[in-house]
Formats: sequence, C-alpha cells, structure tokens
Amino acid sequence: MVLTGKQKAAMLLISLDVASASALLKGMDPEMVQELAVELASLEASGLCEGKEKIKVAQEFCTSLKKGSSQGLNIGRFLNEILVSLLGKEKTEQIRTQIKKVTEKKDLFADIHLSTTDELVSALEGEHPQMIAVVLSELTPKKSQEVLSLLSEGTRLKVVWNMTNSDLLTDGVKRRMASMVSERLKSLKGETFVAKPGRQEENLRKLAIVLSGLEKDLRDQLLGEISKHDEETSTTVKRLMVTWEDIPTIADRSLQEALRGIDSAKLALALYGADEVIIKKIRSSISERAAASIDEETSLMQEPLAKEVLDAREEIMKPLRDANEEGKLRVIGR
Repeated sequence: MVLTGKQKAAMLLISLDVASASALLKGMDPEMVQELAVELASLEASGLCEGKEKIKVAQEFCTSLKKGSSQGLNIGRFLNEILVSLLGKEKTEQIRTQIKKVTEKKDLFADIHLSTTDELVSALEGEHPQMIAVVLSELTPKKSQEVLSLLSEGTRLKVVWNMTNSDLLTDGVKRRMASMVSERLKSLKGETFVAKPGRQEENLRKLAIVLSGLEKDLRDQLLGEISKHDEETSTTVKRLMVTWEDIPTIADRSLQEALRGIDSAKLALALYGADEVIIKKIRSSISERAAASIDEETSLMQEPLAKEVLDAREEIMKPLRDANEEGKLRVIGR
C-alpha cells in the first residue's frame, strides 16, 4: 500500500529508540504529535509496522538505521515515555482515549470491507436479515448493491427493511455481529482484517443510493416492502435518492428537461448561496437568455429567508425525483 507522510513519520518513530524519537518530537506542535500517535496506533493495529514496510521507511528517512533493530518503540512506550514527558499525563490520557476510539472504529469492519462480493454472500448465507443489513450498511453503495442483488428475494426484502433502522443497534451489538461474520470470512479465506457505523440519515442515504442503482421493477418492489412497514421511511428513502447535492452528477439532458418548467426567479432564489459547482452545472444546462434572466433577478433580489431558498430548491428537485421514480433520470459519476 502507499503510505501517507504522516504514516511514514509514525512508522519512523516506531523504528527508533526512545531518546531519538523524543528528540525528534520536542520541537513539534502538540496537535501534530497527537496525530502521529493516532497514526502509529492504527499502523500497529493493522500489522504494517512489521517487516519490509518498516525497514523501507526507516531507510528512506535515516540510512544509518540498521535493519532488524531491537530498540523499536511500541505504542505503549511511545505514550508512557515520550508523550508524558512532552505533554503531561492528562493530555496523554486524552490521546489514549482518542487512539482507542480510532483503532476500534478502524478495526470494527475491516475484514468485511476487504472481502469480495462472493465471499460476503457466502459468509452471510443463512444469517439473520438484521445482521446482513448491518453489514451492507457498512459497505460502499456499489458493493452493497452487488451483495443485495445476489441474495434470495425473500431475504432481500427483509434486509432492505432492516437497513432503514440499523443505526438503532449499539456499537457493542454491531461489533459482535462483525466478529461473527469475520469468523465466517476467516474460515473462507484464512485472513482477518476488520471498521465503522453511521447515523439514521446516513444509512437511509446510502440505502437510497443502493436502490437507485437497481432496475426500476426491483427498486419499486423493495421500496414497497419498506412502505409496508413504514410509509414515512419509504418516502424519505425516495427523497434521498436524488438530493440538491446530486445535481453535479445528473446527466446534462436529464437536468435540462427538469429545468424547462422552472422560471428564472425561482432558479435565482434556489442558487442563492449554492456551491459554485452546482451553480455552474445549472447555468450550463440553461440557455444564455435564461442565464441572463437569473442574473437580473439576482441583482434585484433582497436577502431571502432560508426557508424560501429551500422551498425553491425543492421545486427544482421535484421534476428530477419524478423522472427518477419513472426510471428516466440518468445519473453519472455519483
């Protein structure tokens, strides 16, 4: 893997004796020391601090460092002997807590993230839909979609519903689920790795992106299953399939068709305070005359209320969402 500068610096520190590492850190900003400590803990947890990578980085920074040095600096000594002397016990304890949280998050689902689609499908076979939902919620939308499409129809419907509220589970429950799936993956490929939960809105957004990439008939069937349990959640998922932030990823023709019925005053209001990339995308999808009208409306506009801007943006999103529901919206590069 390609290491970042901070990762290389952290790996160098773990290769040095305590005195040398302490001398390097004395003039360093405390926040940078904290970041290096976190990187060091992550590298050590992933096993990258052993073997060729460690030697390679050490040679790159210090050619005089001998391979196989027995004076390596582990995370315990780093915290106890260096950070305490530089930052004090209280600050070091804070760093310990942060490192623990970071490493727990990074370790939680790494094995699952690094598995292939086929391995995941095999490992999840026969598992409870709730457990499968937790796993899919931690994957990228693309991989989640791939795994979902390979599940049986009955399981798929139950999993989709469970994905709408997987955030209600505690980290401890998710960790136990991840451990069980990781054990199955270990038996399949003989290796372990393991990283990360999310919130309700994030989960629904991820689910929305996954569903939006499916064929319309299958997508509608899955949305219908959600609606049986909770119509409001189903409506939210539909809305999150296409959001204001997605405008740069919408194909030009689809956006042009959606903007035809929107008047310039409404467009000017919607673009008030918008990101530059969205402004450019919309202006490139309308005629020069329409763009000039927007400029004129903007010059005459008083500072609008936040609700007025949001309402204007929702009016623009409506034809886009309608097109998506009909299976006619083209999205690229999401």
